[in-house]
Amino acid sequence: MARKVVITGLGATTPIGGDVPTTWQNALKGVSGARTLDDEWVARYELPVTFACRASNRPDEVLTRVEAKRMDPSTQFAVVAAREAWKDSGIEDIDHDRLAVAFATGIGGVWTLLDAWDTLRDRGPRRVLPMTVPMLMPNGPAAAVSMDLGARAGAHTPVSACASGTEAMSMGIELIRAGKADVVMTGGAEAAIHPMPLAAFNAMQALSKRNDDPEHASRPYDTARDGFVMGEGAGALVLEAEEHALARGARIYAELAGSGVTADAYHITAPDPEGLGATRALKAALFDARAQATDVVHVNAHATSTPVGDKPEYTALKAALGSHVDNVAVSATKSQTGHLLGASGAVESVLTVLAVYERKMPVTINLENQDPDIPLDVVTSARDLPGGDIVALNNSFGFGGHNAVVVFRNV
Repeated sequence: MARKVVITGLGATTPIGGDVPTTWQNALKGVSGARTLDDEWVARYELPVTFACRASNRPDEVLTRVEAKRMDPSTQFAVVAAREAWKDSGIEDIDHDRLAVAFATGIGGVWTLLDAWDTLRDRGPRRVLPMTVPMLMPNGPAAAVSMDLGARAGAHTPVSACASGTEAMSMGIELIRAGKADVVMTGGAEAAIHPMPLAAFNAMQALSKRNDDPEHASRPYDTARDGFVMGEGAGALVLEAEEHALARGARIYAELAGSGVTADAYHITAPDPEGLGATRALKAALFDARAQATDVVHVNAHATSTPVGDKPEYTALKAALGSHVDNVAVSATKSQTGHLLGASGAVESVLTVLAVYERKMPVTINLENQDPDIPLDVVTSARDLPGGDIVALNNSFGFGGHNAVVVFRNV
């Protein structure tokens, strides 16, 4: 029988909180992290979108000056979240040959890469920093976290756009089940609030243009939704073989019971309109978790607030859960945090784990007129989860047709 995988530590730095307790309390209250950007480059480049969801705490305020200088912002976020999760887990003594890392990103060191290009163009090759390559590499966050923890069982970097953080957790499950590790630090990090990504996402009509009202711009399922809001930060979860956690008397938040990963093979940016790949991921995750559709009580949905993205997810949920979908409470927390790209699945999984553990659900804000084609039971005000044995899902779907779903069960 496969080893059971449990979550024993949580970490996060997000637009609605610099740590897990603050992020969680604000997620229950319905706080928006969207703000007008005050960077000088917004005016310099005449960006058509002038707001985003910046992390509420800057990582260089937590890290030492030397640490911060040698890390891209995406890596800085990863290390901050991972350190919180590690401390939260209470692990003090471990065989480092049995500790692995699976830490994802969707874009990686975009700030380092583009700053280095500016330096090369304006000041010449001798002024390009020698740490540029290791700072811009997408595996930078995973490598930094592995070195910080002394994790020698492997350091892996799933890069699958907005499904990256969730796919990292799926990889963590497999590492533990296969006996390659007893503990895996998983998560995702992103720091792409930079003029080039903002301009590029805007050019493809993906971003909301509500410059005059940032806090109400991210509005999943609303008939007036017009695109997502860029976010940044990181989420981290310590996965542990159940027997390893019990042997040391660990506090266990929930079981990471299963995962499903599929591909649409349909379009480089648009989701399959019928949600076929997402449906297969949902069904595969439930099968892997030995769960029935009727066990599901809560979903933290991908729900980006794009006109074309929200409906296929509903179609997939309906196909996978059948008529039971009407009994499932859905939170769309990107309404608060914005879209953290490769970090989104990790941050949203932290919230889903806490929902199962605390029996409370984070709220969806800015839903004023629900799209009649998406008749989900959306959590728009404080609500408790039922007692007894429950199952909750977190969905993540990314450009390129990447689909990843994870299943959490109470313990």
